[in-house]
Amino acid sequence: MNVPAEQLKPSVIEVENLVTYYGDQQVLDNVSLDVAEGEIMVIMGGSGSGKSTLLRYLLGLHRPDAGVIRLFGKDINHLSSREWMNLRKKMGVSFQGGALFNSMTVGENVCMPLREHTSLDTNTIRIMSRMKLEVVNLAGFEQLMPSQLSGGMLKRAALARALIMDPSLLFFDEPSAGLDPVVAADLDNLILKIRDAMQVSIVVVTHELESAFKIADRITVLDKGRILMTGRVDEVRNSDIPRVRNLLSRTSEEQIIDTDEYLRRLTDVTD
Repeated sequence: MNVPAEQLKPSVIEVENLVTYYGDQQVLDNVSLDVAEGEIMVIMGGSGSGKSTLLRYLLGLHRPDAGVIRLFGKDINHLSSREWMNLRKKMGVSFQGGALFNSMTVGENVCMPLREHTSLDTNTIRIMSRMKLEVVNLAGFEQLMPSQLSGGMLKRAALARALIMDPSLLFFDEPSAGLDPVVAADLDNLILKIRDAMQVSIVVVTHELESAFKIADRITVLDKGRILMTGRVDEVRNSDIPRVRNLLSRTSEEQIIDTDEYLRRLTDVTD
């Protein structure tokens, strides 16, 4: 029996029965998944599916109401501030809008994590930042301001900053959002190149189907805070789960309106 390659490698992310709320509204419902070393896991779903919320919890920005999240085998709910800081040095994040500081040059933005978290000398930091800009095809652009960059260049500059500490785990939030198809395809190729060259594990949150199918080793499909399925690209493409099929074909789901329930909601008055 052939065992999928990702099951033979240790997990860098393990999520077990994650439950989260915003106020009284449940956002994630019993979510469980794992990401193997060197794997690209794409988390996809429609608007409001919970994929961005899941990313925030994986980054430790919120505490789960129930369930366990382990990064590199460590339960993040039981880490001290110092342990969390050391763990985060092994992680890089490329945010959707780039999140570069507008008052700093591209080079200064890329250098910042090294200046904050290492005691390296200025010249070494400058060389390392230029190396990462080379990786993302932005050599020679370190003196430009973020406002002088195109959308695709902003994404690549943000990626250079995410890579500057040589992370073992890299997160992308909607990397192709707002990009034209050619630029988006170039960024997809860059993600694959970085995974292969650096042997980094990657989690990508996206709603872009073409990008997801191109870069993913496995895909987790979320809908209304629940996992519909996790599988390899061909398994997702050939899924017979109705909600997955609707997502792939971009077919809307018509809701059957209960007239009595609708009138009750309109006329209900609560103190």
